[in-house]
Amino acid sequence: MDIKDFAAHVAAKFNVNKIEPWSRHFRSTDRKYLDEVRTGLEKVHGLIVDIAADGEHSQYSTDRAERDKAVAFGKQWIDIAAIVGSPSVRTNIPGSKGAKPDVALAAESLRRVAEHAATKKVVVHLENDNPVSEDPFFIVAIVEKVNSPWLHALPDFANSLTTGNEEHAYKGIDAMFTHAYGICHIKAMEANDAGQVFKVDMARTFAILKTHGYKGYCSMEYDSPGDPYRGTQELIDTTLQYLS
Repeated sequence: MDIKDFAAHVAAKFNVNKIEPWSRHFRSTDRKYLDEVRTGLEKVHGLIVDIAADGEHSQYSTDRAERDKAVAFGKQWIDIAAIVGSPSVRTNIPGSKGAKPDVALAAESLRRVAEHAATKKVVVHLENDNPVSEDPFFIVAIVEKVNSPWLHALPDFANSLTTGNEEHAYKGIDAMFTHAYGICHIKAMEANDAGQVFKVDMARTFAILKTHGYKGYCSMEYDSPGDPYRGTQELIDTTLQYLS
């Protein structure tokens, strides 16, 4: 299904008119196609609330040229978000071969991205996805160092659990919600590379969300076995239950 038709599909299936597509879901980044995406959204009164943009270049690479490519990728998707009417972008932080996560280098790169985001009125989010390059406390350190209203954390309910360190994961989620603003990912479980499945304590995680007075979007990210339509509806029902 083309992304320009997805909002209408989601609205029909779940009575939800807001979506969060992945960058690889876009068939093209040409202006004509992006205008078609925005038109498709407007026809069903839909809205992209965030774009999850995944690049290959690390913001903390020791190679300046590599960091420049990461910054250029971030800026590109900010521009795309502005065209399709998305208020935010989640940019990833890929690992860098031979380099450990470096707050100073990552912050220098992401400060440049945030400065561009400010010119487009698009918020940039960082997600706790990769257990090494996107550890929740590493993300928090970057956000605090950049100290920009255009750079925030995007807490994912499940990703950090895959390290097997449950307390670290929940403390990390708590720290990230301190800096969360526009979006978080609701997920019931996640598997690591070895196939181990880690289930989210929904009551505990939603309690953290509420403690921080979070007012942003809750994005349903179904990543479990079984029927994705039924599973997504269950995530919606669970979210509404805990938010009520």
